[in-house]
Formats: sequence, structure tokens, C-alpha cells
Amino acid sequence: MKASVDISLYPLADEYIPAIKEFIERVQEYPEIAVVRSDLSTQLYGDFNQIMELLTVEVKLSWEKYGKGIFVIKFLRDDLRGLSSD
Repeated sequence: MKASVDISLYPLADEYIPAIKEFIERVQEYPEIAVVRSDLSTQLYGDFNQIMELLTVEVKLSWEKYGKGIFVIKFLRDDLRGLSSD
């Protein structure tokens, strides 16, 4: 099943830019997931299970490295870019 995910990270630290930048760079390393960046959030497009696996790894890694941070995540079934669902 295809999914679209909109995610924003709000690190609870004075130096928040490195945590956001690194998170985005890491999710861009997953070739099976399409990543679109904007000024306010990052969108992930791809297989739902692969996105969930990515989030499990990368959210945990972000917390371990940078401490507390809020992730705001919105999920939608299908690919909002107009690609058909499985």
C-alpha cells in the first residue's frame, strides 16, 4: 500500500538546525522512499511499511543523538503526487 507522510521535527534545544538537517539528510538516503522538502515540513512518499520502518529507525536515532524533540506526523493512504496505489 502506498502512503504519503508529512513530517516536521521540532528539537527542544537551542541549536535545533543540525538535528533537523541531519534527519532530512538521513531519510533522503532511503532510495525506495521519495522525499520532498519544503520550508515547513518534509514529505515522504512510498510503501507504507517501508516508511514506517524508516521512521522507527530515524526517529529513535534522532532522539538518541539530539535528545528531546517533537515529531508532528500526518499520514495519508495513497501517493499524493498522483501515483496509483498498490
